[in-house]
This record gives sequence, structure tokens and C-alpha cells, in this order.
Amino acid sequence: MDTTFKPQLMNDLNFIESQPQVIQTIGLSKTYKGVQALQPLNLEVREHSICGFLGPNGAGKTTTIKLLLGLARPTSGSGQIFGLDILGANDEIRRRVGYLAQDPRFYEYMSARETLRFTAGFFYEGPRQTIEERIAETLDLVGLSDKADRPVKGFSGGERQRLGIAQAQVNYPDLLILDEPAAALDPIGRKDVLEVMERLRKHTTIFYSTHILDDVQRVSDTVIILNHGTLVAQGPIEEVLAWGQASVFNLTVQGDAAAVESRLRSLPWVVGMEMISKNGRVSWQIRVSDPEQAEAQLVPLALAGGGATVCEFGRRSQNLEEVFMNIVKENNHER
Repeated sequence: MDTTFKPQLMNDLNFIESQPQVIQTIGLSKTYKGVQALQPLNLEVREHSICGFLGPNGAGKTTTIKLLLGLARPTSGSGQIFGLDILGANDEIRRRVGYLAQDPRFYEYMSARETLRFTAGFFYEGPRQTIEERIAETLDLVGLSDKADRPVKGFSGGERQRLGIAQAQVNYPDLLILDEPAAALDPIGRKDVLEVMERLRKHTTIFYSTHILDDVQRVSDTVIILNHGTLVAQGPIEEVLAWGQASVFNLTVQGDAAAVESRLRSLPWVVGMEMISKNGRVSWQIRVSDPEQAEAQLVPLALAGGGATVCEFGRRSQNLEEVFMNIVKENNHER
């Protein structure tokens, strides 16, 4: 039985979901020395999206990126980028893709401008002025214009990452693949990198792996989650964030909390109640099997005995870290 959580696409997510697919894989898998690093994978990334690619260490993210870039051959299945086969048209694909490794390396004595000039030499032939204009435009895009002529050896971690993105972007790629672009950066460096990614949205499609879930929630419109080499979630971030949300409510009461709990636990559609605080007021997370009944009846039933006051009530909101942990936990339990 397929237990993968795949949110249904919503009609109001028109822009991204109406765009053509940039990345598509069908049953793509990889086995190393008898160990299956990637189970048959069906993923989709659409044009002009910022897609966060998540998973615990060893989930198969790096393996997937290597397969997409032609740095490894799949054991089975197929993949396409821009509608081109990742094996048969790898050279053509690479001309249209920018890639940032997790730990980008540079010639330390070069300046940022010289670094981009060196990289641009692999892609462009033509008037020097045109190339220099492109380099200046790219430096401005990543916020390094004021440091363009400083040696890279003096750059901070965030500045190096932004230079790495500039290097990947200098050839006007139709797809950027970024491997942990904000890893090991301080909050200011992460903020700078995320702002660059947001600016790049109108120029290209971004597919990036990361373990910083808060960053994904800030900039991504779609999310893909792997666990043990298996796809466990894929969809617009709004739908992934809504996972399980409809069936969990928060309720805070003051007064005879024991009587309230007894009444609510006896309801057939209340699956469980977990106390989350007790400090003059008692709060529960209430998981239900019938959200509509819960919405209409939880408060009246809590007040029915007359010994308690309802202070707060509402559907429980979640952040991506909670959703991620719950999805991975359920997938591990099903294995």
C-alpha cells in the first residue's frame, strides 16, 4: 500500500502549478554495492518555483542531485530536465544548469570580479564589454558590488556562499541546483543568502537541499521530503504545512479542568488529549477524527458543566519542523 503523503494540488496555486516541469523523474533509483540509496523516485519541480529538498542525513538527497547532474548513473528509472533525458542529453542540460556545491572552493587570491570573469570564460565568447556587464549585473544581484574587487580570502562565510551563487548564475541558467546553500552560516549570512534566492526567483528555477527547515518555510513555494531513500512528501508548502492540522485543536480552560477532560475524552470522535500546560489554566492538544464536529461542539461541551471558562480555542497551527518530524516519524513506524 502506498502510504506516501502527497498533497493534492489546489486550483488557487495557479502560477507555479500552471508552469511546465523543469525536473521530472519516473522510478529513478540507485543502488550502491547492494544497498539501495534511492528507492524508485517520482518527483516534479516546476518552472520558476523555489523547491526545498529535505530529508535526514542519508535520506538520498545528494544521490538524487548526483543523478540529476549526470555525476552518477541510475540503477533503474529515468529522469528529465527541461524535457531532456539526464543521460542522453547531459551536456546540453549542463549548459543550462547552475550548480553550487555545499562547500564551494575558490582561488583565494582572486577577487569576486576575477572569479566570475574566470567562470564566464567557459560560457561566453564575444565583446569583453558585454561579458563585464554581465559580471557586474551578477555581482549586483547577489549584493557583492561593493566587494567586487576584494580578494576572496577575506570574505565571510555568507559572502562566499553568495559568490558561489553568483558563479552558478553567471551563465543565465534556467535551473539552479544548490546543495545546502545556507549551511554553517550565522543568522545574518543565512538572511543574505535567502534574500538572494528570492531575487533570483524571477530569473530561474531553484532546487535546493537543506536541513534548515525555517529557511524553507521562509522562501520556498514547494517542498519535497525524502526519508531512507523514499519520497514521503511532495507538494505546495501551504498544503504540506496543513498536514494533520485539521484534526488537532488547542483548548485552554480555567476552572474545573478535570470535569472538562472527562467529558471530552468520552466523545467517540476525540482520539486523544495531551496536556501541554498547567499554570492556573489547563491547555490540551485534542486530536479528533471529525474536525467539523470538533469545530462546532468542543467549546459548548467544555462549558456544559458550568464549572469552567474557555480561555482559548482554535485549530492547531504547525511549522515545517513539526510537520517534517511527524511525517518522518510516521514513515519510520511504517517501515
